[in-house]
Amino acid sequence: MAGNTNRYSSYTTASVGSGSDGKNGEKAEKKDLWSSMLDGVASAKRLPEKNIILLGGTVDSQREFFESLSNNELRRTIDRNASRMPPVANSFALGYTYYDVLDADQEDTLARISLYTLTNPSPTFATLLKPLLTPQTIPNTLIVILLDWSQPWKWMRQLREWILLLRTVLISLSHECMATMEEVMLSWRDRGRGGGTNLDGTTALPVADDGVALPPGPGEWEDALGIPLCVVAQNAEKMEYLEKTQGWKEEEFDVVLQFMRTVLLRHGASLIYTTPSLPSQLPSLIHSSLGIHSLLKKQPLKHNVIDRDKIVVPPNWDSWGKIRVLREGFDVERVSNGWTADLDQPFPQPQQNRNGENGETNGDRGEAIHEEEQEEDNDPQGSTVRLYELSVQDPTMDALQMAGRDTHSTELEVKTEDTQVFLGKQLKALEGFKKQNDDSFTQDFGGSRHKPFKKIEEDEGTLDSYMRPTEAKVLEHIGPVQFNMGGIQIDADDMVQRLKDRQAYGSSEPGSPTDELGAESTAQMDTENLQAFFQGLMNRKSGTGK
Repeated sequence: MAGNTNRYSSYTTASVGSGSDGKNGEKAEKKDLWSSMLDGVASAKRLPEKNIILLGGTVDSQREFFESLSNNELRRTIDRNASRMPPVANSFALGYTYYDVLDADQEDTLARISLYTLTNPSPTFATLLKPLLTPQTIPNTLIVILLDWSQPWKWMRQLREWILLLRTVLISLSHECMATMEEVMLSWRDRGRGGGTNLDGTTALPVADDGVALPPGPGEWEDALGIPLCVVAQNAEKMEYLEKTQGWKEEEFDVVLQFMRTVLLRHGASLIYTTPSLPSQLPSLIHSSLGIHSLLKKQPLKHNVIDRDKIVVPPNWDSWGKIRVLREGFDVERVSNGWTADLDQPFPQPQQNRNGENGETNGDRGEAIHEEEQEEDNDPQGSTVRLYELSVQDPTMDALQMAGRDTHSTELEVKTEDTQVFLGKQLKALEGFKKQNDDSFTQDFGGSRHKPFKKIEEDEGTLDSYMRPTEAKVLEHIGPVQFNMGGIQIDADDMVQRLKDRQAYGSSEPGSPTDELGAESTAQMDTENLQAFFQGLMNRKSGTGK
C-alpha cells in the first residue's frame, strides 16, 4: 500500500507541483508542432529558384531569347492573366526579368527563373555581376552568351571579351564561392560519362567495366569557368543570306562550327543555333542545364551536327575526333592552344584611338581605317581570334580593300560635314568653274565678242562671221529652221547655203548674173539687219520648240 501510495502521490505531486509550468510546456509543444507543419507546407510549395546570366546580343535579341524560353505565345492562349506578364527591363546596364517554367500540361510550375541581362562587356559592369554569385546561387546559375549570324566573323572576338570579363568576376569571389564552383564543375564533368545522370535527367549507361566515369579527353574541361556555360547563335536563317549574297559555301559554315566547338570544348560548354520562326531544343537545353525536368513528359536532348541551321552540341558530348570528321584539314590542337593564349591576355585590352572613347570623336579617317590592324596587333602570337578572322573574313572589309583602303572608311556610319562648311566649299568650287569657263571662252574666240560687227565684216569677210560661235552651236542643236515668205516655205539652212554659193560664184565669175545679184543683195543688206534676221530665226525656233 505504501508503495502504491508513494507512486500515486509522486504522480499527483508532480502533476500538481508542475502546475502552470506544465500548461506552458504543452502550449510550447503545440506551438512548435504547428510551426513545423506550416514550415513544411511552405517549403513544399516554395518554387525552386534558378538564375540565368544573359550576356551579349542587343535589347531586341535578348527579348527574343526570353520569349523563346517562356513560351509567351502558348501562355497567351492558356493564361487568363497574360497581361500580368513581367516586363523586361534591359535597356540600361544590368537588366532583369523573370518567368515561371511550367510543366507539360501548363498547369504545374516547376521553377522560377530570374534573368539578369548585360549587353556590353565593359569592365565597369564587373561589380554588377559579382553580387549575383554566392555559395547559394552558384549551383543554380547558368551563363548564356548570345551571338548573331548577321556577323559571324566577330564571334571569336566577342566570345573572348565575355569570357575575360567573367574570369575577372569569378577570380574576385570568396574562398567559399571558389569551393562551391569546384564542386559544381566536378559534378558537371561526370554527367553523361557513365555511372551518373545525363543532362536531361536520364540515367547514363556505364561505359567502363568498373562503372567509373571516363576521364575527359584532350582539350576538354581545360579552362573550366566554375559555372555552366551555353552559347546561343541566333538568327540562323541569315545563313541563307550569306550563301546567296556573300558567296558562302558549306566549307565556310563548317569552319565556323569547328572553331566554335573546339573553343567551347575547353570550357565544357554547349552550343545551339536558333531561328525565331522555327521551334528548337533551346528550352530543353537551358532548362536541363539548370536541372529543371518535366514531371509528366520526358524530353530527351538530342545532339545535331548535320543540319547546319539546327546545330545542337550538348556538354560532355563533343570531342576532337568528332570535330575533325566534320571537315578535313582542320588543326584542332592549334586552335585549342591558341585559345589558351587568348585568355592569358589582360582585360580590358589596351585600345588605341577608339571611336567614342574618353569623350573624343575620331575625325581622322586613317584611324578608322587602321582600327582592324590595331586590334590584330593586340592579339598574342598564335591567337585563335586572329586565325578565325583570317578564315572567316568580313565581306564588307573585302569590298573596302578592293575599292582602296586609302579612300574608304571601314565604318558603316559616316560622320556628315557641317552644312555651312559644305556650302562654302561648293561656292569656291563654283567660282573656280566660272572663272575657268570665262578664260576658255576668251581664249577660244580671241575677244571677238567685244568687236563691232562691221569690224568683223572687214576682218573675215564671210557670212559665217556674222554668226557668233554660241549661236552657231545653238543652231546645230535646234535643227532645221523654216519660215514662210510670201506663201513659199523656205528653209533657213538652205537660204544660208544659197547665199554662200552666190558669194562663191560671184568671186569666181565677176561678170555672171549671180555675181551681180549677190553683190547687189550684199550691198543692200546691212550688218545690223542681218544680225536681227538670224536672231529672229532663233527666237522663232525656240518659241515653236516650247
